[in-house]
Amino acid sequence: MSEKEYTDFATVRDLLIKTNERRGELSYEQTMALQHAEWAASENRGGVKTDPNIFAALRDELAQNEKLAGHPEICAKLAELCPMQVPDVRVIVASKRIAMDTPEIEEIITLIRQHVL
Repeated sequence: MSEKEYTDFATVRDLLIKTNERRGELSYEQTMALQHAEWAASENRGGVKTDPNIFAALRDELAQNEKLAGHPEICAKLAELCPMQVPDVRVIVASKRIAMDTPEIEEIITLIRQHVL
């Protein structure tokens, strides 16, 4: 069984742009994916513009958290969405039933702020 790889919207956008430059055109599905990735990687989605290097560094640092270590998909989601409020983080970690108290969540938000602000 292979390990899943998680990526950010900015990387998807960049790959599709390179594909378009190389081929000269994209399929309809690729064009729709590019439009979505451009929006999702911009500040219009959540106020934080996605950067592939910041995403990777933040994802890796979040994976060092004891409660998040076994959930790389949650680390990737947190790194992509960069939630800045306790309820927003709580919704993301609750999807895997990860129990975290408010101080633990505030530590995650502090970590996110250190990377994106």
